[in-house]
Amino acid sequence: MADITILYSIIGAIITLIICFIIGTFLPGIERKYVQARIQQRIGPIVTAPGIMAPIKFSFKENLRPNSPAPGLYKALPIVSFLAVLLILLFLTPQMYPAYLLASIIAIVGLLKVEEVSYVLMGSLSKSVMSLSLKFPDIVKGAAHTSGIVRSHLEDISSKRSLRMITYGSFPLYLALFVPVVSAKSLYLSDIIKYQMANGPLLFTTQGILAAIVFFIGSVIVLNESPFNIIEAEADVIQGPYMEYIAGYRSVIYLSKGLLMFTLSALFTILFLGIPLDLLSWNFIVFVVVALIFTLFIGILNAFTPIFTNKQFYPVVIASTLLGVLAIIIGILI
Repeated sequence: MADITILYSIIGAIITLIICFIIGTFLPGIERKYVQARIQQRIGPIVTAPGIMAPIKFSFKENLRPNSPAPGLYKALPIVSFLAVLLILLFLTPQMYPAYLLASIIAIVGLLKVEEVSYVLMGSLSKSVMSLSLKFPDIVKGAAHTSGIVRSHLEDISSKRSLRMITYGSFPLYLALFVPVVSAKSLYLSDIIKYQMANGPLLFTTQGILAAIVFFIGSVIVLNESPFNIIEAEADVIQGPYMEYIAGYRSVIYLSKGLLMFTLSALFTILFLGIPLDLLSWNFIVFVVVALIFTLFIGILNAFTPIFTNKQFYPVVIASTLLGVLAIIIGILI
């Protein structure tokens, strides 16, 4: 009987992942077609283009060897990033709650960091042909050069920007994650959900509202969306760490984008509304609605905001960090 129960739990978790993955493939298209394109008064791509048709198209293209000191590792990084996001989504399902250490904020933070670090490694391991013969003073690095002419690669710049983003750029997101922990006095998702079932959604509290704002800002940073997409800015680094990815590896990158969008919105629903990710419950509709609202806000930011320079980036990160700290303090005091 116990074996049958475990089998049903595994099947339920797999089906949940598949359904969530399918929903995630539509989110980039919804953002570009029904939000950005409408705001900017243009037609835009079809809904299935960014998350479904593009991965299919690239999967049929010829795979070439990238100009990298470790081409195997470079090609594996998109897969590692995708698996990290997929594991986060898996640990959000109720079937994983008995595995306390996995279904916890600590595990989620660790996997998010794996996803972020992959961008640093992508940029470090790529030397695209577009920058092989490009010699220019790399003033972006901020270092003084006596020779005047310095060999530089576009991916190197992007890699250093990625390191900056994971050092303190995404820090607000992690502060927001610990507001529910402070309120529920537990690191485990099951305890956080039980706390909100007994006391009401955290979103409707002072610390919850502040944390929700910080969570959204941090999520946009982790997603590398405008105005924080400095690691792939078309103005200077073009596509940054992604430049050498082609064929199936670029397909994985497209698929990861939508999956991460849905995963972050699902994480928000669990932590701030106290609803478990149960596909067999009517509450699953809430996850879909929150994902659509999440996509709407991201699309609005993309449509209206240019890429931030350091002059705008630092104040936003500092202000978000202070809001996150304030939310934690309020959660401790209440």
